[in-house]
Parts: sequence; C-alpha cells; structure tokens
Amino acid sequence: MQVACPAISDSQFLSSVLGHIDCQAQTLGAAGYQAMSAGGSASSLILGGVLTVFIALFGYRLILGDTPDARTAILTVIKLGVVLLLATSWPAFRTLAYDVALKGPAELAGAVGGASGLPGAGGGLVARLQAVDDEIAELNVIGTGRPPNTDLVAGPTTQPLTPEQQAQERRRLQDLASHARWDPARDLSLLGSARTLFLAGTIAAFASVRLIAGLLLALGPLFAIFLLFDGTRGLFEGWVRGLAGAALGALGTAIVLGVELALLEPWMAAVMDLRHQEIATPAVPVELLALSLIFAVTLIAVLVAVARVAQGFRIPSGWKQVGERVATGFADRVPVVAGARGNEGTITDQRSRAIAIADAVTATQRRESHASQPPAASLGRPGINPTSTREIAVAAAVPLGQSFRRRTRGRVSAGATRRDSNR
Repeated sequence: MQVACPAISDSQFLSSVLGHIDCQAQTLGAAGYQAMSAGGSASSLILGGVLTVFIALFGYRLILGDTPDARTAILTVIKLGVVLLLATSWPAFRTLAYDVALKGPAELAGAVGGASGLPGAGGGLVARLQAVDDEIAELNVIGTGRPPNTDLVAGPTTQPLTPEQQAQERRRLQDLASHARWDPARDLSLLGSARTLFLAGTIAAFASVRLIAGLLLALGPLFAIFLLFDGTRGLFEGWVRGLAGAALGALGTAIVLGVELALLEPWMAAVMDLRHQEIATPAVPVELLALSLIFAVTLIAVLVAVARVAQGFRIPSGWKQVGERVATGFADRVPVVAGARGNEGTITDQRSRAIAIADAVTATQRRESHASQPPAASLGRPGINPTSTREIAVAAAVPLGQSFRRRTRGRVSAGATRRDSNR
C-alpha cells in the first residue's frame, strides 16, 4: 500500500513538513504491519516456528507427567490468542495499538487543551504555528527599524556655553553615539537564529514521536511473538514502553506547542502592528530568540519526562493472576484434566488403604475368636457349637500395629479338634 504524501512547499514550509511527516508515520505503521503479517513474510515464518516450539514444549510437559491444571490451561489458551491477535489481525491491531498510538494523543490534547483554553486544542494547531512562522519570516524582511537618535542632537540654547560646558557637551554626545549605535546585520542574525530554533524545535519534537510510533507499529507482529516465552517477554515490554512513550510524547508536544502559541500569537501580532506603523522595535530580536530557546528546551524536557514515565511499565510478575481470575469462574464447569486434583486422589487412596487394612485385621480377629471357643457336641455331631454357629461376635477394631500379638499357647484349629475327638 503506497500513499502519496504531500510535498514540501516553500511558502508553507512548517505546515507542509509537519503534514508530510505525519503522513509518512501513518503509512509506515499501517503498510509496515500489513507487510510483516502477510503470509510468507519473515514475521509469519518466525511465528509459525515459534508456535511449533511452544506446542512441542507443552507436549513434552504432558509426556513427562507435568500435567497442567485448569487455570494453567486456560491461561495458555489466552496467551496464544493474544499473540495471534496482535500478530495476524490488522483490524484488531488497528483498534488496540494503531489508533491509540497515532490518533489517541490528538484526542487527549483536545480534551486537556480545550479545558485549559489553549490555542489549537480543537484543531488547526499546525495552521496557527504556520501563521506565527510567517510573521517571524516577515519580521526578518522588514527588520526592527532604526532606533531614534534624538538624544544625539543638541537642542537650541538660549545662552552661550562656556568653553568648559562645550567640552562636557561634546563628551556627552560622543558617549550617547557609542551606546546607541545600530547594527542591522546583528538584528537580522538574531531574528534568523530565533526562527531557526522555532522551526527546529517544533519539527524535531513532532517528527521524533510520530516516526518512532510508526516504526514500532510496523514491527508489531515481530514483537508480539516475544510474549510467548518468559525469557523473551522483556522485549515485548520494551515495545509497549516505546509505543506508550511515543504516544505520551505526542501528547506532551501538542500541549507545549499550544502554550507557546498562547504566548507568541498576541505578542507577535503587537510587534507586527508596531512595525507596520514604522515604529522601531529594537528589543524584539533578543526577546524572540530567548523565547524560541526556552520552548525548545522545554520540549526536550517533556520528551525526557514522558520517556521516564513510560519506562516504568512492567508486566507484573504475578500476571498469571489474570488467568486465574478468569479460570476461577469456570473451574467448576471445566472438566478437570488428569492430575488436576492430585491431592484429593492421594487422600482418597490413603483412606481406602487404611480401611482395607482395618477390614483385614477385623477378619483375622474374627477367625481367631471363632477358633479359640471350646468344642461342644450338637445333634450327635461333636465339635459343633450351635451357639457359635448362630451368633458370631465381631471383634472391635484395634489400633494399627497391635493386631498381631504374641501367643501364650499353641494355635489349634477346629479341624484338629474334631480329628482328635474322633480318635
């Protein structure tokens, strides 16, 4: 996608340069992103390879028994969705990043500047800057005017001066002439330096933030890939910090230029009104140079300040809590994968094993109690105790480790008792 940006005009130098830079930044961000996210591009190939590695590592975790729980699975799906959204979908990227970085600062500047009454807050900032530059250029042409020299001319005297008074008057006139010398070249040099600072500060501040934002937006698909792994997530954080710094820098530049307009517009209008009346303004060159230098330094300070603010952005170390919050609402509805409730399974196994051991001990004690009863004849069949056949007492469960006690007499089974009685 190629867009023909407006050419630079000599008559409207400042506005044409700013318009051209803004057009280049928007074209760089949009066309660059679409080229990077297109199929077969370097970024798309890198994205495919990185996704393959990411899924392979996740599969190896499953093979080695490191089964994720529901929260981890949901967080992984969310992370993959965010990466694919930023790296392949231009409509989503335009809403989330492009419009925020390139169009958001103008809207915020209009809201803040409009409430403060700054010139150009509601639109037309570039046109009003161009009007101030035209006035400075016109002042360079017509100059500041020759300063009045009325003090150098001696007024009429009613009385003749003595030789001593005449000498004093000559010295006074010489001193006035030496201090009131007018150098038009010096004034033109100061006015030229003032306009240079005004143009350089305005264009440099605007171009730096806009072109940086356009470049970072064009590289968006590449930096979105770095969000997948913990080791490369810092690069994604740096990309977000740079984009946020460029957006805040554009906002700060618009506000500072609005304040500069609020100061220069009425002052330059008054100066030009005096010059059109052929009234000299000898102090204007130095004053204009000082104002241009002050606002150029202010723009640099604002850009440094917003860069420090953007540098404070960090993806929190507990960023998984976001996924956990999302997963908490679905934890009861999402089927639990194997191993998700490992602790509960362990507790269940321990309880089942204890019950099995207790049942085995109880059965053993029941057999021993039945065998220890004396034999008795019943219905002509020796060795059968009718009471024991009808009522079998169940021994109470005893603590573990105390079920097998040492016998004080030999163990005799029921079968051996019947065999001995038949002999």
